[in-house]
Amino acid sequence: MSGSPSRIRLGAVLGINQMFSWGMTFYLPAVIAGSAAADLGQPEVTILGAFSWALLVAGFFAPRVGRWIDRHDGRTALLASIPVIASGLAVLAAAPGLTVWFAGWTIIGTGMAMGLYDTAFATAAGRLGQEAGSAITGITLVAGFASTVFWTLGAALIGGLGWRGLLLVYAALMLAVNLPMVWLLVPRAPPRPRPRGAAAATPRSAAEKRTVLLLGSFFGLRWFITSAIAVHVLPLFTGLGLSRAEAVGIAALIGPGQVAGRILEWSIGPRVNLLLRARLAALLFPLGALLLLHGGVAAATGFAVMYGMSNGIMTINRGTLPLALFGAEGYAAMLGWLAVPVLLGQALAPTVTAPLVAALPALDVFLLCGAGAAAAVLFLLPLRLPAG
Repeated sequence: MSGSPSRIRLGAVLGINQMFSWGMTFYLPAVIAGSAAADLGQPEVTILGAFSWALLVAGFFAPRVGRWIDRHDGRTALLASIPVIASGLAVLAAAPGLTVWFAGWTIIGTGMAMGLYDTAFATAAGRLGQEAGSAITGITLVAGFASTVFWTLGAALIGGLGWRGLLLVYAALMLAVNLPMVWLLVPRAPPRPRPRGAAAATPRSAAEKRTVLLLGSFFGLRWFITSAIAVHVLPLFTGLGLSRAEAVGIAALIGPGQVAGRILEWSIGPRVNLLLRARLAALLFPLGALLLLHGGVAAATGFAVMYGMSNGIMTINRGTLPLALFGAEGYAAMLGWLAVPVLLGQALAPTVTAPLVAALPALDVFLLCGAGAAAAVLFLLPLRLPAG
Protein backbone atom coordinates (compact mmCIF):
# COMPACT_ATOMS: atom_id res chain seq x y z
CA MET A 1 0.00 0.00 0.00
CA SER A 2 1.53 3.28 -1.07
CA GLY A 3 1.64 6.24 1.25
CA SER A 4 3.22 7.43 4.47
CA PRO A 5 4.12 5.04 7.30
CA SER A 6 1.18 6.30 9.37
CA ARG A 7 -1.21 5.61 6.48
CA ILE A 8 0.23 2.14 6.01
CA ARG A 9 -0.04 1.45 9.75
CA LEU A 10 -3.65 2.67 9.87
CA GLY A 11 -4.61 0.45 6.94
CA ALA A 12 -2.90 -2.57 8.51
CA VAL A 13 -4.47 -2.11 11.95
CA LEU A 14 -7.96 -1.54 10.55
CA GLY A 15 -7.42 -4.51 8.24
CA ILE A 16 -6.63 -6.79 11.19
CA ASN A 17 -9.66 -5.40 13.02
CA GLN A 18 -11.83 -6.22 10.02
CA MET A 19 -10.32 -9.70 9.69
CA PHE A 20 -11.41 -10.41 13.27
CA SER A 21 -14.84 -8.82 12.92
CA TRP A 22 -15.68 -10.44 9.57
CA GLY A 23 -14.26 -13.79 10.60
CA MET A 24 -16.34 -13.94 13.77
CA THR A 25 -19.60 -12.74 12.19
CA PHE A 26 -20.06 -13.14 8.44
CA TYR A 27 -17.91 -16.26 8.12
CA LEU A 28 -19.11 -17.85 11.36
CA PRO A 29 -22.17 -19.82 10.10
CA ALA A 30 -20.07 -21.97 7.76
CA VAL A 31 -18.19 -23.30 10.81
CA ILE A 32 -20.95 -23.76 13.39
CA ALA A 33 -24.25 -24.15 11.50
CA GLY A 34 -24.20 -27.95 11.22
CA SER A 35 -23.19 -28.55 14.85
CA ALA A 36 -25.61 -25.95 16.19
CA ALA A 37 -28.49 -27.40 14.14
CA ALA A 38 -27.86 -30.89 15.51
CA ASP A 39 -27.54 -29.64 19.10
CA LEU A 40 -30.61 -27.42 18.97
CA GLY A 41 -32.69 -29.99 17.10
CA GLN A 42 -33.46 -27.65 14.22
CA PRO A 43 -33.05 -27.88 10.44
CA GLU A 44 -29.86 -26.23 9.25
CA VAL A 45 -31.88 -23.93 6.99
CA THR A 46 -33.60 -22.52 10.08
CA ILE A 47 -30.27 -22.01 11.82
CA LEU A 48 -28.95 -20.19 8.75
CA GLY A 49 -32.16 -18.17 8.57
CA ALA A 50 -31.06 -16.40 11.74
CA PHE A 51 -27.92 -15.27 9.94
CA SER A 52 -30.04 -13.85 7.11
CA TRP A 53 -32.07 -12.08 9.79
CA ALA A 54 -28.83 -10.59 11.18
CA LEU A 55 -28.01 -9.16 7.75
CA LEU A 56 -31.47 -7.54 7.60
CA VAL A 57 -30.88 -6.07 11.05
CA ALA A 58 -27.53 -4.71 9.86
CA GLY A 59 -29.24 -3.19 6.81
CA PHE A 60 -31.80 -1.48 9.04
CA PHE A 61 -29.18 0.10 11.28
CA ALA A 62 -26.49 0.88 8.67
CA PRO A 63 -27.82 4.33 7.58
CA ARG A 64 -28.37 5.32 11.21
CA VAL A 65 -24.86 4.27 12.16
CA GLY A 66 -23.48 6.20 9.18
CA ARG A 67 -25.24 9.41 10.25
CA TRP A 68 -23.92 8.94 13.80
CA ILE A 69 -20.36 8.48 12.52
CA ASP A 70 -20.58 11.69 10.49
CA ARG A 71 -21.59 13.56 13.64
CA HIS A 72 -18.97 11.89 15.84
CA ASP A 73 -16.28 9.51 14.51
CA GLY A 74 -15.76 6.02 13.14
CA ARG A 75 -13.23 4.98 15.78
CA THR A 76 -15.86 5.18 18.53
CA ALA A 77 -18.30 3.11 16.48
CA LEU A 78 -15.60 0.49 15.84
CA LEU A 79 -14.78 0.32 19.54
CA ALA A 80 -18.45 -0.01 20.48
CA SER A 81 -19.05 -2.73 17.90
CA ILE A 82 -16.53 -5.10 19.46
CA PRO A 83 -18.28 -5.69 22.83
CA VAL A 84 -21.64 -5.77 21.01
CA ILE A 85 -20.41 -8.57 18.73
CA ALA A 86 -18.76 -10.35 21.68
CA SER A 87 -21.99 -10.23 23.69
CA GLY A 88 -23.91 -11.61 20.70
CA LEU A 89 -21.46 -14.51 20.45
CA ALA A 90 -21.90 -15.21 24.15
CA VAL A 91 -25.69 -15.22 23.78
CA LEU A 92 -25.39 -17.71 20.90
CA ALA A 93 -23.15 -19.90 23.04
CA ALA A 94 -25.81 -20.02 25.75
CA ALA A 95 -28.77 -20.53 23.39
CA PRO A 96 -31.10 -23.34 24.52
CA GLY A 97 -33.36 -22.91 21.52
CA LEU A 98 -34.38 -20.78 18.57
CA THR A 99 -35.59 -17.73 20.51
CA VAL A 100 -32.23 -17.05 22.12
CA TRP A 101 -30.44 -18.12 18.94
CA PHE A 102 -32.27 -15.41 16.97
CA ALA A 103 -31.68 -12.94 19.80
CA GLY A 104 -27.95 -13.58 19.59
CA TRP A 105 -27.93 -13.00 15.85
CA THR A 106 -29.96 -9.82 16.32
CA ILE A 107 -27.19 -8.50 18.58
CA ILE A 108 -24.52 -9.59 16.13
CA GLY A 109 -26.39 -7.93 13.24
CA THR A 110 -26.38 -4.69 15.21
CA GLY A 111 -22.65 -5.06 15.78
CA MET A 112 -22.09 -5.75 12.08
CA ALA A 113 -23.82 -2.47 11.21
CA MET A 114 -21.52 -0.71 13.67
CA GLY A 115 -18.20 -2.35 12.94
CA LEU A 116 -17.63 -3.83 9.47
CA TYR A 117 -16.13 -2.34 6.32
CA ASP A 118 -18.21 0.83 6.08
CA THR A 119 -17.15 1.95 9.55
CA ALA A 120 -13.52 1.07 8.92
CA PHE A 121 -13.60 3.01 5.63
CA ALA A 122 -15.21 5.97 7.37
CA THR A 123 -12.58 5.82 10.11
CA ALA A 124 -9.83 5.98 7.47
CA ALA A 125 -11.60 8.83 5.67
CA GLY A 126 -12.04 10.73 8.94
CA ARG A 127 -8.30 10.56 9.49
CA LEU A 128 -7.05 10.97 5.91
CA GLY A 129 -9.89 12.68 4.02
CA GLN A 130 -9.74 12.37 0.24
CA GLU A 131 -6.35 10.63 0.58
CA ALA A 132 -7.89 7.56 2.25
CA GLY A 133 -7.97 5.45 -0.91
CA SER A 134 -4.68 3.66 -0.30
CA ALA A 135 -5.63 2.96 3.32
CA ILE A 136 -8.97 1.50 2.18
CA THR A 137 -7.08 -0.78 -0.21
CA GLY A 138 -4.83 -1.88 2.67
CA ILE A 139 -7.83 -2.58 4.90
CA THR A 140 -9.44 -4.88 2.34
CA LEU A 141 -6.12 -6.51 1.48
CA VAL A 142 -5.52 -7.65 5.08
CA ALA A 143 -9.17 -8.39 5.82
CA GLY A 144 -9.34 -10.55 2.69
CA PHE A 145 -7.77 -13.35 4.75
CA ALA A 146 -10.73 -13.44 7.18
CA SER A 147 -12.38 -16.50 5.69
CA THR A 148 -9.11 -18.40 5.33
CA VAL A 149 -7.99 -17.65 8.89
CA PHE A 150 -11.28 -18.15 10.70
CA TRP A 151 -12.60 -21.10 8.71
CA THR A 152 -9.28 -22.82 9.41
CA LEU A 153 -9.17 -21.77 13.06
CA GLY A 154 -12.80 -22.67 13.62
CA ALA A 155 -12.42 -26.08 12.01
CA ALA A 156 -9.35 -26.75 14.17
CA LEU A 157 -11.00 -25.73 17.46
CA ILE A 158 -14.60 -26.87 17.14
CA GLY A 159 -13.75 -30.56 17.49
CA GLY A 160 -12.24 -30.08 20.94
CA LEU A 161 -14.26 -27.12 22.21
CA GLY A 162 -17.66 -27.77 20.61
CA TRP A 163 -19.50 -24.97 18.87
CA ARG A 164 -20.47 -23.31 22.14
CA GLY A 165 -16.90 -23.31 23.41
CA LEU A 166 -15.67 -21.96 20.09
CA LEU A 167 -18.09 -19.04 20.34
CA LEU A 168 -16.85 -18.20 23.83
CA VAL A 169 -13.23 -18.28 22.61
CA TYR A 170 -14.18 -15.95 19.77
CA ALA A 171 -15.90 -13.58 22.20
CA ALA A 172 -12.79 -13.57 24.40
CA LEU A 173 -10.55 -12.84 21.40
CA MET A 174 -12.75 -9.92 20.40
CA LEU A 175 -12.39 -8.39 23.86
CA ALA A 176 -8.79 -9.35 24.61
CA VAL A 177 -7.22 -8.69 21.18
CA ASN A 178 -9.48 -6.70 18.87
CA LEU A 179 -10.69 -4.14 21.41
CA PRO A 180 -7.31 -3.05 22.86
CA MET A 181 -5.75 -3.05 19.38
CA VAL A 182 -8.30 -0.53 18.07
CA TRP A 183 -8.17 1.45 21.31
CA LEU A 184 -4.39 1.80 21.31
CA LEU A 185 -3.44 1.84 17.64
CA VAL A 186 -6.25 3.65 15.79
CA PRO A 187 -5.75 7.39 16.35
CA ARG A 188 -8.59 9.75 16.94
CA ALA A 189 -9.64 11.76 13.93
CA PRO A 190 -8.71 15.46 13.99
CA PRO A 191 -11.53 17.91 14.71
CA ARG A 192 -13.64 18.56 11.65
CA PRO A 193 -16.62 20.76 10.84
CA ARG A 194 -19.98 19.29 11.75
CA PRO A 195 -22.02 18.10 8.74
CA ARG A 196 -24.57 20.61 7.56
CA GLY A 197 -27.54 18.89 9.13
CA ALA A 198 -29.57 16.45 7.10
CA ALA A 199 -28.15 17.85 3.89
CA ALA A 200 -24.80 16.21 4.60
CA ALA A 201 -26.37 12.82 5.25
CA THR A 202 -28.41 12.49 2.07
CA PRO A 203 -27.95 13.34 -1.62
CA ARG A 204 -28.37 17.08 -2.07
CA SER A 205 -29.21 17.31 -5.78
CA ALA A 206 -30.88 15.36 -8.57
CA ALA A 207 -27.43 14.44 -9.93
CA GLU A 208 -26.31 13.09 -6.55
CA LYS A 209 -29.53 11.11 -6.15
CA ARG A 210 -28.98 9.61 -9.60
CA THR A 211 -25.41 8.70 -8.66
CA VAL A 212 -26.54 7.04 -5.43
CA LEU A 213 -29.18 5.07 -7.36
CA LEU A 214 -26.59 3.90 -9.90
CA LEU A 215 -24.03 2.92 -7.26
CA GLY A 216 -26.63 1.22 -5.07
CA SER A 217 -27.95 -0.74 -8.05
CA PHE A 218 -24.46 -1.86 -9.05
CA PHE A 219 -23.38 -2.96 -5.59
CA GLY A 220 -26.76 -4.48 -4.72
CA LEU A 221 -26.95 -6.58 -7.90
CA ARG A 222 -23.36 -7.73 -7.69
CA TRP A 223 -23.57 -8.70 -4.03
CA PHE A 224 -26.85 -10.52 -4.67
CA ILE A 225 -25.16 -12.63 -7.36
CA THR A 226 -22.00 -13.13 -5.30
CA SER A 227 -23.96 -14.27 -2.24
CA ALA A 228 -25.93 -16.75 -4.34
CA ILE A 229 -22.74 -18.25 -5.74
CA ALA A 230 -21.05 -18.34 -2.33
CA VAL A 231 -23.78 -20.54 -0.84
CA HIS A 232 -23.99 -22.94 -3.79
CA VAL A 233 -20.40 -22.84 -5.07
CA LEU A 234 -19.43 -26.48 -4.39
CA PRO A 235 -22.58 -28.06 -5.91
CA LEU A 236 -22.24 -25.72 -8.89
CA PHE A 237 -18.62 -26.69 -9.52
CA THR A 238 -19.37 -30.40 -9.19
CA GLY A 239 -22.31 -29.81 -11.55
CA LEU A 240 -19.73 -28.79 -14.17
CA GLY A 241 -18.36 -32.33 -14.07
CA LEU A 242 -15.58 -31.70 -11.56
CA SER A 243 -14.83 -34.17 -8.80
CA ARG A 244 -15.52 -33.14 -5.21
CA ALA A 245 -11.78 -32.68 -4.58
CA GLU A 246 -11.39 -30.58 -7.73
CA ALA A 247 -14.41 -28.45 -6.80
CA VAL A 248 -13.05 -27.79 -3.30
CA GLY A 249 -9.59 -26.95 -4.63
CA ILE A 250 -10.90 -24.57 -7.28
CA ALA A 251 -13.34 -22.89 -4.90
CA ALA A 252 -10.41 -22.30 -2.54
CA LEU A 253 -8.79 -20.17 -5.27
CA ILE A 254 -11.52 -17.52 -5.01
CA GLY A 255 -10.02 -16.10 -1.81
CA PRO A 256 -6.48 -15.76 -3.22
CA GLY A 257 -8.08 -14.27 -6.34
CA GLN A 258 -9.64 -11.56 -4.18
CA VAL A 259 -6.27 -10.77 -2.63
CA ALA A 260 -4.63 -10.75 -6.09
CA GLY A 261 -7.26 -8.31 -7.31
CA ARG A 262 -6.60 -6.00 -4.38
CA ILE A 263 -2.84 -6.14 -4.98
CA LEU A 264 -3.47 -5.29 -8.64
CA GLU A 265 -5.68 -2.37 -7.61
CA TRP A 266 -2.96 -1.12 -5.28
CA SER A 267 -0.24 -1.44 -7.91
CA ILE A 268 -2.02 0.32 -10.79
CA GLY A 269 -4.20 2.65 -8.73
CA PRO A 270 -2.17 5.87 -9.09
CA ARG A 271 -1.86 5.48 -12.87
CA VAL A 272 -5.38 4.51 -14.01
CA ASN A 273 -8.63 6.45 -13.61
CA LEU A 274 -10.69 5.12 -10.67
CA LEU A 275 -13.91 4.65 -12.65
CA LEU A 276 -12.08 2.91 -15.48
CA ARG A 277 -10.49 0.53 -12.97
CA ALA A 278 -13.88 -0.19 -11.43
CA ARG A 279 -15.52 -0.91 -14.78
CA LEU A 280 -12.71 -3.18 -15.96
CA ALA A 281 -12.69 -5.05 -12.65
CA ALA A 282 -16.46 -5.53 -12.81
CA LEU A 283 -16.09 -7.07 -16.29
CA LEU A 284 -13.71 -9.76 -15.00
CA PHE A 285 -16.68 -11.70 -13.59
CA PRO A 286 -18.73 -12.04 -16.81
CA LEU A 287 -15.57 -12.68 -18.85
CA GLY A 288 -14.60 -15.42 -16.41
CA ALA A 289 -18.05 -16.97 -16.74
CA LEU A 290 -17.56 -17.21 -20.51
CA LEU A 291 -14.43 -19.29 -19.92
CA LEU A 292 -16.66 -22.02 -18.49
CA LEU A 293 -18.03 -22.67 -21.98
CA HIS A 294 -14.72 -24.41 -22.72
CA GLY A 295 -15.26 -26.89 -19.88
CA GLY A 296 -12.69 -28.64 -17.73
CA VAL A 297 -10.51 -27.86 -14.73
CA ALA A 298 -8.49 -25.13 -16.46
CA ALA A 299 -11.62 -23.15 -17.41
CA ALA A 300 -13.08 -23.48 -13.91
CA THR A 301 -9.76 -22.37 -12.42
CA GLY A 302 -9.68 -19.32 -14.67
CA PHE A 303 -13.23 -18.44 -13.68
CA ALA A 304 -12.51 -18.79 -9.94
CA VAL A 305 -9.48 -16.50 -10.14
CA MET A 306 -11.17 -13.85 -12.32
CA TYR A 307 -14.34 -13.97 -10.22
CA GLY A 308 -12.31 -13.59 -7.02
CA MET A 309 -10.30 -10.68 -8.47
CA SER A 310 -13.49 -8.91 -9.52
CA ASN A 311 -15.02 -9.32 -6.07
CA GLY A 312 -11.83 -8.22 -4.33
CA ILE A 313 -11.60 -4.98 -6.29
CA MET A 314 -15.35 -4.38 -5.93
CA THR A 315 -14.94 -4.39 -2.14
CA ILE A 316 -12.35 -1.62 -2.46
CA ASN A 317 -14.63 0.29 -4.83
CA ARG A 318 -17.38 0.20 -2.23
CA GLY A 319 -15.20 2.52 -0.16
CA THR A 320 -13.30 4.49 -2.80
CA LEU A 321 -16.05 5.29 -5.32
CA PRO A 322 -18.38 7.08 -2.86
CA LEU A 323 -15.39 9.01 -1.45
CA ALA A 324 -14.31 10.14 -4.92
CA LEU A 325 -17.83 10.92 -6.14
CA PHE A 326 -19.24 12.63 -3.04
CA GLY A 327 -16.24 13.71 -0.97
CA ALA A 328 -15.48 13.21 2.72
CA GLU A 329 -18.40 15.25 4.06
CA GLY A 330 -21.33 12.97 4.84
CA TYR A 331 -19.24 10.01 3.66
CA ALA A 332 -20.20 7.61 6.46
CA ALA A 333 -23.91 8.29 6.00
CA MET A 334 -23.56 7.73 2.26
CA LEU A 335 -21.86 4.38 2.93
CA GLY A 336 -24.71 3.51 5.29
CA TRP A 337 -27.33 4.09 2.62
CA LEU A 338 -25.32 2.18 0.02
CA ALA A 339 -25.01 -0.72 2.47
CA VAL A 340 -28.77 -1.29 2.47
CA PRO A 341 -29.08 -2.92 -1.00
CA VAL A 342 -25.87 -4.87 -0.37
CA LEU A 343 -27.10 -6.35 2.90
CA LEU A 344 -30.55 -7.04 1.48
CA GLY A 345 -28.96 -8.87 -1.44
CA GLN A 346 -26.74 -10.90 0.88
CA ALA A 347 -29.70 -11.81 3.08
CA LEU A 348 -32.16 -12.77 0.32
CA ALA A 349 -29.97 -14.28 -2.39
CA PRO A 350 -29.41 -17.78 -0.93
CA THR A 351 -33.13 -18.42 -0.41
CA VAL A 352 -34.39 -16.68 -3.55
CA THR A 353 -31.95 -18.39 -5.89
CA ALA A 354 -32.06 -21.90 -4.38
CA PRO A 355 -34.97 -23.09 -6.63
CA LEU A 356 -33.18 -21.71 -9.71
CA VAL A 357 -29.93 -23.47 -8.82
CA ALA A 358 -31.84 -26.72 -8.27
CA ALA A 359 -33.71 -26.48 -11.58
CA LEU A 360 -30.99 -25.41 -14.03
CA PRO A 361 -27.74 -27.05 -15.14
CA ALA A 362 -24.72 -25.62 -13.34
CA LEU A 363 -23.26 -24.08 -16.51
CA ASP A 364 -26.52 -22.24 -17.17
CA VAL A 365 -26.50 -20.88 -13.61
CA PHE A 366 -22.95 -19.56 -13.99
CA LEU A 367 -23.75 -18.00 -17.37
CA LEU A 368 -26.90 -16.41 -15.98
CA CYS A 369 -24.88 -14.98 -13.08
CA GLY A 370 -22.28 -13.71 -15.56
CA ALA A 371 -25.03 -12.02 -17.58
CA GLY A 372 -26.31 -10.37 -14.41
CA ALA A 373 -22.79 -9.17 -13.57
CA ALA A 374 -22.45 -7.76 -17.10
CA ALA A 375 -25.75 -5.92 -16.64
CA ALA A 376 -24.44 -4.50 -13.37
CA VAL A 377 -21.52 -2.90 -15.25
CA LEU A 378 -24.05 -0.75 -17.12
CA PHE A 379 -24.82 1.08 -13.87
CA LEU A 380 -21.18 2.27 -13.72
CA LEU A 381 -21.04 3.66 -17.25
CA PRO A 382 -22.92 6.96 -16.66
CA LEU A 383 -20.84 7.85 -13.59
CA ARG A 384 -18.36 10.75 -13.83
CA LEU A 385 -15.75 11.87 -11.32
CA PRO A 386 -15.94 15.50 -10.19
CA ALA A 387 -13.60 17.85 -12.02
CA GLY A 388 -10.45 18.85 -10.21
